[in-house]
Amino acid sequence: MHVKDKPLNQYPIWLKPFFWSQKRRYGKVLKPGLLWARVPSLFAAVAGLYGVLDRKRSPINPVIRSLITVRVSQINHCAFCVDINAATLIKRAGSEAKVAELASWRQSELFDGLERAVLEYTEAMTYSDREVTPAIVEELKKFYGDDEVVELTGLVAFQNLSSKFNSALDVPAQGFCQMPQTNVQSGTSTDGPVK
Repeated sequence: MHVKDKPLNQYPIWLKPFFWSQKRRYGKVLKPGLLWARVPSLFAAVAGLYGVLDRKRSPINPVIRSLITVRVSQINHCAFCVDINAATLIKRAGSEAKVAELASWRQSELFDGLERAVLEYTEAMTYSDREVTPAIVEELKKFYGDDEVVELTGLVAFQNLSSKFNSALDVPAQGFCQMPQTNVQSGTSTDGPVK
């Protein structure tokens, strides 16, 4: 990592419940949380936004949310994000199949029309050499109303923020997902865990 986290006892006491919650949920405190928490008010803002986007009552179903977070993480080369989000996608989808084929989703038969529309929109927002066109939005609106499109857009934007932050600081995977890596562009597998 380019910036090291601090020992837990050096963070403000009001952040301790966040770290306790992460340890309870994931079995360990997450490295990105420790980095964001070096600026406590920034950590609180990011945690609040994430909580809104990943709430149980979100109109965007959990599998779609996870497809977005993994795909954005792959594109932005965030080892930590792919690791944790792929593990969440496997849990939500009930199998490793979609994670294994996500980088090559256009050639896969595993993804339905909604998922394809969401992934097309996600990639148009994430790749800097692409743009969201009216045709992409029109396809997305076959499945979602305006409020849902805004929330989905917020999630894609948030995951870009998160994965670019982690990638820039070289935050490593923490061992949540032990699938073979997939090349982001080609979809080909290599040895080693998902990054």
